[in-house]
Amino acid sequence: MPDLGYLLSQLGNPRSIFDLLVVTLIVYWLLWVARGTRATQLIRGIAILLALAFLLGTSLQLTTLNWVLSQIWPALVVAVPVIFAPELRRALEQLGQTGAWLHFSPSDAAIQERTVDELVRAAAQLARHRYGALLVLERETGLQNFVERGVPIDAYLTRQLLINIFYPNSPLHDGAVVLRDGRVSAASVVLPLTDNISATGQLGTRHRAAIGVTEVSDALAVVVSEETGQIAVAHNGRLIRNLDQDRLRRVLSSLLRLDRPEREHPAWLAGLNGRLPLSGRIGANGRPAATANDRVAEAAPVARREIEPTKTT
Repeated sequence: MPDLGYLLSQLGNPRSIFDLLVVTLIVYWLLWVARGTRATQLIRGIAILLALAFLLGTSLQLTTLNWVLSQIWPALVVAVPVIFAPELRRALEQLGQTGAWLHFSPSDAAIQERTVDELVRAAAQLARHRYGALLVLERETGLQNFVERGVPIDAYLTRQLLINIFYPNSPLHDGAVVLRDGRVSAASVVLPLTDNISATGQLGTRHRAAIGVTEVSDALAVVVSEETGQIAVAHNGRLIRNLDQDRLRRVLSSLLRLDRPEREHPAWLAGLNGRLPLSGRIGANGRPAATANDRVAEAAPVARREIEPTKTT
């Protein structure tokens, strides 16, 4: 194994500089993935222990300690995947998500906007009545293994449906609701609980489940506290608390990248649009442009009223 002096002497070589930069980026990416998880504390503890042992063995010329340290590095190749298995799985899932690299929304923007609107309205009304709720918005990482544990619904998403599901003493109010592509996929879904005690503190089961599902997937989870009526959003193993209706909408839109400006199309596509009839043109979102009838239908006001959930006997 090359010593530190040899490595420092090679810094003038452009290839060595590139090599060092690649290693630095890999280490930075691993630390970025592990941020906010238990892996951060484990990495810090292991690094401090190894640094102290290295300094002690080098300064005092402790032969046995130096030999042990030299044998540790091969063992770490086996130990690291075992110790940090959840974090490595999460990192590989993020690496394989095309949406994380291309910054495109995983599903149609119009469906996501309507989903956010119904979700925000439902959460606000549930919080007003202090109905406990846990709503999980599926993204690129599939949640089918959790959906299969719940009660299949496969219904069009409306806030009235969500409110009635979480009405106290209703058959489906326990567990989570999974939302997929603008539909209620399943209710009464059992989710994994986080083991990160420092992050949950005195939080209840719903909040722990919300954090737990976002630790193993890229899903977003909206929690309504039954005791306080407060709304929180879990994302990437973190919890954003004390949200009102407006802040909840902004947080979800930001996490789903709905607040980003729409992409401009290349010049050849813009020219093609000018020669196409209205029904064949491409809109700003990359889908067929709306026809006159579509625009009239979208502009027509829809009278909506708050519906109290019907009590079940």
